[in-house]
Amino acid sequence: MIGFKEKRRAFDLRKIPFQVNGKPVAIGREDDCRLLWVLRVDLGLTGTKYGCGKGICGACTVLLNGEAVRSCQIPLKDVEGKEILTIEGLTRGSQLHPLQKAFLAQNAFQCGFCTPGMILNAYSLLRENPNPTEQEILHGMNNHLCRCGAHSRIVKAIQMAARAMKGEGR
Repeated sequence: MIGFKEKRRAFDLRKIPFQVNGKPVAIGREDDCRLLWVLRVDLGLTGTKYGCGKGICGACTVLLNGEAVRSCQIPLKDVEGKEILTIEGLTRGSQLHPLQKAFLAQNAFQCGFCTPGMILNAYSLLRENPNPTEQEILHGMNNHLCRCGAHSRIVKAIQMAARAMKGEGR
């Protein structure tokens, strides 16, 4: 009798090529496998978190061709030939990105579970609007859930990072 694993091996899964944090990868998985699981399980990039699994909380946020998306909602087939940036890819060597530095400086987290998704969403926000008002930050971050109550510190961190990314301070 052939079990499920043997049946899966019998199929030659098409490898889907894309880039993660600037490096080319090709993953052979079912087309509908969610990007979140490819990142965490296949590539060991555990900074991307599983939260709600419904695309509501934002814990699984990554950048897909520069746009913040919920990786729990993205089928692997939809990333073919595209660029994914995870929280691990934001750091260059041992140098933290200004957003990461600002989140640390402002103590903009407690448990840290939502922080990678928050930082990547903020990165996308600052790319679109390098000088956002407090209201624009609140609007841009509204779809991320943080149960720790660090919201005011998160806003301050994003403002600090915006200044640093423009060279106005550190």
